[in-house]
Amino acid sequence: MERLQKVLAQAGVASRRKSETLIVDGKVKVNGIVVTELGTKVSNSDRVEVEGVELVKESFVYYLLYKPRGVISTVHDEKGRKTVLDLIPQVSQRIFPVGRLDYDTSGVIILTNDGDFSYLMTHPKYGIKKKYIAKVKGMPEREALRKLESGVVLEDGMTAPAKVKMRTVDKKAGTSLIEITIHEGKNRQVRRMFEAIGSPVQKLRRESFAMLTTHGLNAGEARELTTHEVKQLRVLAETGKIG
Repeated sequence: MERLQKVLAQAGVASRRKSETLIVDGKVKVNGIVVTELGTKVSNSDRVEVEGVELVKESFVYYLLYKPRGVISTVHDEKGRKTVLDLIPQVSQRIFPVGRLDYDTSGVIILTNDGDFSYLMTHPKYGIKKKYIAKVKGMPEREALRKLESGVVLEDGMTAPAKVKMRTVDKKAGTSLIEITIHEGKNRQVRRMFEAIGSPVQKLRRESFAMLTTHGLNAGEARELTTHEVKQLRVLAETGKIG
């Protein structure tokens, strides 16, 4: 017996959090009866429907995409803009992005149909690190960078401590290239952090997600994660160490 939201997530319906919302909103039936209680458990013999469609378990797939700028990290876009799914058209499973990169940010992003895996990769308590390279306006002083390291106050709360390293300074252009590593995923977090110290981001790229990088890929290209990489990521989330 498994919790209903976990079954939905494992079947690729949505992430665990979104699956919980579907249940609470009365969009899930078990054996023909609407279920809204999150503690509900089901077995393999139970018939589960989501918005009138019977649940069919899919084999899990995991892709690493080098997201280019000008692409939306979502399944659908009401404005008709290109999404990350448009860059992996050959996949038959109902995949979705793990977390998000905003429209003007490039770099590493994972797509999967494994909601449980997505939860492990995105919840702050598991501490999965994401490294970004930011080209910012100005040349922030060391004290300003220390503020990023200790945490800054944003509209939605204080950020967790970050690792920050100045890479290069272009005095002629009046810009700096700064490396920042975080384990949270607040909306536009890195951009807002730099805005908070008075150094707005001009260009942003996610260089790595845990041990994954875009090495060997051009912008817009993707590859499947190996079984070993998926296992490493799970172990990292569960133990804090690469397996």
